[in-house]
Amino acid sequence: MESLVYGLYIIAFGMFIYGLMGLTAPKTAVRGNKIAAAGMVVAVLATLIHIRDTTNWILIVAALIVGVALGIPPALKVKMTAMPQLVALFNGVGGGTVALIAWAEFIDSDGFTQLHAGSEPVAPIIVASLFAAIIGSLSFWGSVIAFMKLQEILPGRPITVGRLQQPLNLVLLLAAITAAVMVGIGAASTGAEPWIFIAILVLAGILGLMVVLPIGGADMPVVISLLNALTGLSAAAAGIALNNIAMIVAGMIVGASGSILTNLMAKAMNRSIPAIIAGGFGGGGTAASAGAAGPGGGTVTATNPADVAILLAYANQVIVVPGYGLAVAQAQHAVKDMAKLLEQRGIEVKYAIHPVAGRMPGHMNVLLAEADVSYDAMREMDEINDEFARTDVTIVIGANDVTNPAARNDPSSPIHGMPILNVDRSKAVIVLKRSMNSGFAGIENPLFYAATTSMLFGDAKKSVAEVTEQLKAL
Repeated sequence: MESLVYGLYIIAFGMFIYGLMGLTAPKTAVRGNKIAAAGMVVAVLATLIHIRDTTNWILIVAALIVGVALGIPPALKVKMTAMPQLVALFNGVGGGTVALIAWAEFIDSDGFTQLHAGSEPVAPIIVASLFAAIIGSLSFWGSVIAFMKLQEILPGRPITVGRLQQPLNLVLLLAAITAAVMVGIGAASTGAEPWIFIAILVLAGILGLMVVLPIGGADMPVVISLLNALTGLSAAAAGIALNNIAMIVAGMIVGASGSILTNLMAKAMNRSIPAIIAGGFGGGGTAASAGAAGPGGGTVTATNPADVAILLAYANQVIVVPGYGLAVAQAQHAVKDMAKLLEQRGIEVKYAIHPVAGRMPGHMNVLLAEADVSYDAMREMDEINDEFARTDVTIVIGANDVTNPAARNDPSSPIHGMPILNVDRSKAVIVLKRSMNSGFAGIENPLFYAATTSMLFGDAKKSVAEVTEQLKAL
């Protein structure tokens, strides 16, 4: 029976890895997700076979029912606009689960003292449990703050205690580590006091709050990815403590892939991960009005759907740049309809995807794929940036910071050095926005005041639909 369990685990690991490989390309992403999910089913079945002699089947079945009842409805009903919040929340649940597993292991082993009765080395198990407790609790509470910022329950701007922020974080980290050392020392003798382990969870939780609160909205995609990596590492540590190979491998896959993604996204923003953790920017900014003077003396030029339609009708190539505003307006299907009409006129339509557009990794790809936009039409930043100079019209829908030329031209800008989409090099730019409010970075965008830019104000979905109707009338 043990050979069967390990055999099923190996099958599950292969499915995890193969599924992850599928996520590297949009065309295979759905299939990769299904394969990885099937692998998790195999891993769960193997674990149930492994614990076949347990007397807690009622609790296990009840937990499975509760998990399914709580997990499936939001996954089915959540709007694409709220997908980043759902990802943050689900990730937080994973971290919190790991922290509770570590606590349960502590209680079940009577403060780790009963581990000494076994033949396996005790120290690695204790260290892994304590690591899982700290990182799991940190990830849970950090993810809660990320969820609340994305849901706008909390403001997206950085919330700090000023210069005391980093010293406070360091004190909390050292206090959590000190409590963990006390538990480890107690476990080697008479057993650690339960309140010390609870103190670890509380201190790590407060640290999670204090680490994410100062991070601004502009850095949220990186934060979500980082918290996901931490949850994976904590799950792997819990797997070591429980001697569960499935948790070890799955946790390491999540931790490694999340770490790689975090690093790639930080590079896409030209920001180091320590700088992001030290405190981000974003979540504020003032609004200008049409006709107001902007950077360099430029003014905002408003336009209307009829003029936009005429401009598009005489273009050879059009690039659509989606941003979070596209998700808020749920305009992806309207954009697809407009693009289809343009393509029928012989106009080439492409989509420029910035790595950190939206509120989570791949947010724009998911939205456009939902509207059946061709994967071949979606172009990554490095692939399409040279195209803007020979593009007749670029339509920016709700994107702000990822199109801000200040990142390239203004050394004093907070986002200077961040790779952006070279939208300003297009022959004409149409920006769809509800107002002149700044983006999540909270800084003004000189693109809006450029001579080649026109602003189409209003709800993006309605505006695109009106442009489409005007195109049909031409």
